[in-house]
Amino acid sequence: MKKKSKSGTAAARNTATRGAAKRTPATAKARKKAIAAKRTKKPPKKSATTKAATSAVAPVSSGDGKLTFNHAMIYVKDVERGLRFYHDLLGFKLIEDFRYDNRPVYARLRAPGGDGTIALHQAGPGASLVSEGVRLYFEVRELDDFCRKLIQKGFYITQMPRMMPWGWRHAYLNDPDGHEISLYWAGENRMKKSVMQAVRKVAKG
Repeated sequence: MKKKSKSGTAAARNTATRGAAKRTPATAKARKKAIAAKRTKKPPKKSATTKAATSAVAPVSSGDGKLTFNHAMIYVKDVERGLRFYHDLLGFKLIEDFRYDNRPVYARLRAPGGDGTIALHQAGPGASLVSEGVRLYFEVRELDDFCRKLIQKGFYITQMPRMMPWGWRHAYLNDPDGHEISLYWAGENRMKKSVMQAVRKVAKG
């Protein structure tokens, strides 16, 4: 096997060096261009669809996964008559209603002095509206004055305001469908221990 001469090896090395020298400017230029393009490249814009989808996401419930009271449903024979009582007499504010043949068959109302809501729902034919064991409680500071105004409008109150053994003043009445209602004002006795003391005395007789 013949050995390559030193001159031949040097010549080959010089040829490779010259080739590399010829390629270097082009390679460097391409690399610079790629880096410059990368720096000036702008991030893609969000589409209108993405924005709309983001804004349409429902907020997290304030209940934080816990049970919250929504409203009380009251079944009535005549929703329009129920509205005359809860809306016109008691002052509830109508939130929404659903009509059939231009007559209300469902109505949602909010208490005039808070966020509590009730719903009046048309009862089916022959349905019983007896609600023994269930009573609606509405609180109002000017209890006596409120009851007097109801009487002036022709509404019958089964019990006018009076102090009860547990320390709260109550009045009792029935809505047009016979649902029992208590109008009351707890006042300062709302959280006092004397309330339970009074109850114990009544229980002992």
